[in-house]
Amino acid sequence: MTKTAVGARSSIAETARAREYEGMTDAYIYDHVRTPRGKGRAEGALNEITPLQLSTQVLMALRDRSHLDTALIDDVVLGIVSPIGEQGSVLPRSAALNAGYGDGVPGVQVNRFCASGLEAVNTAAAKVMARQSLAVIGGGVESMSRVPLGSDGGAWPADPAFATKVHFTPQGIGADLIATLDGYSREAVDGYAVESQRRAAQAWSEQRFARSILPVRDVIGEVVLARDEHMRPGTSLEDLAKLRPAFETMGRQGGFDAVALQRYPELEAINHVHTGGNSSGIVDGACAVLIGSETFGKQAQLTARARIRAFASIGSEPCIMLTGPALVAAKVLKIAGMSLEDIDLFEVNEAFASVVLRFLRATGVPHEKVNVNGGSIALGHPLGATGARLMTTLLYELERTGGRFGMQTMCEGGGQANVTIIERLS
Repeated sequence: MTKTAVGARSSIAETARAREYEGMTDAYIYDHVRTPRGKGRAEGALNEITPLQLSTQVLMALRDRSHLDTALIDDVVLGIVSPIGEQGSVLPRSAALNAGYGDGVPGVQVNRFCASGLEAVNTAAAKVMARQSLAVIGGGVESMSRVPLGSDGGAWPADPAFATKVHFTPQGIGADLIATLDGYSREAVDGYAVESQRRAAQAWSEQRFARSILPVRDVIGEVVLARDEHMRPGTSLEDLAKLRPAFETMGRQGGFDAVALQRYPELEAINHVHTGGNSSGIVDGACAVLIGSETFGKQAQLTARARIRAFASIGSEPCIMLTGPALVAAKVLKIAGMSLEDIDLFEVNEAFASVVLRFLRATGVPHEKVNVNGGSIALGHPLGATGARLMTTLLYELERTGGRFGMQTMCEGGGQANVTIIERLS
């Protein structure tokens, strides 16, 4: 590229920014893309693809799909839950450079446990809404087959004094604790998981994900994965009933049940109902969402597909960790001046079946409006990327069905929750 061309690109970006800074602005979603989810094991299809390459490929796809002048991009914000090793050293900056974005495009990684991808999207939107950025890419990546969960350590699981203070238990114990407190049986959580698998299989058979999926390629350009690999179509209640509870041994022999019962002494025991079949799948994947102002859309000659109406985050009870989605939903509705009845579709991350069952009970929202294309139980949960993946699923489903408003909410480690409301425009 010539110096003249580079100068022209910079001039376009600077002119657009100068105009945008004159007043308040909305944040719009212009495009988004995700990889399929590969099994998070050594034999998974994406194990050979580094986190850098996963991130690079979604960034390249956003650029190429929108014929994007990357000089208009002010930042790349990616969620990464284990920002260590191959996922460390501010991977988003490396990915932007590796994808051929201009030297002037910075990058930053954020970590809010399971909602890191959503936090990245909200951060990107906030930068645009505050008129500090013309356009920002928000998204996430996690290669759980190459950088295992918990690789980055931290006080939460490793400092005995702190763990005792907050009654730390692993999330699986928290999920079983919810089931015990709320009375969800093994059959109930398994039934929810079967429905997630059925909905995901139907979504793929009807090609509902076709526009959002980016087939992942290896170093020689061959497609290594074009479809979510974790799904188990045809899973039945009988199949799931054969699985042993995943967290019973760590709870009873590892002492975590006793910790949880100290926090909830009204319970006699914890009913361990969650298994690998009704919990989110460990997978690899990446996602990216292009967010910008109205001026950016005009400069880039792109049509906004959705407006980000409101977002919020909260802390919740830290022993269970997983009870925040309904609470943070109430908070964001107050911010937006809306009610649950205004929302056409919901995405509630399926960290565990009991998390969504509690959301349904607490809000009264019918299951027919929640996770209509399945969720992380069927599709998998690449921790840093899931928040952005849910956004792609939500927007495409609003477009497919003609709905106007969608809400996405997620529980997360440490007892927290995030939520975002979007409004479909096109």
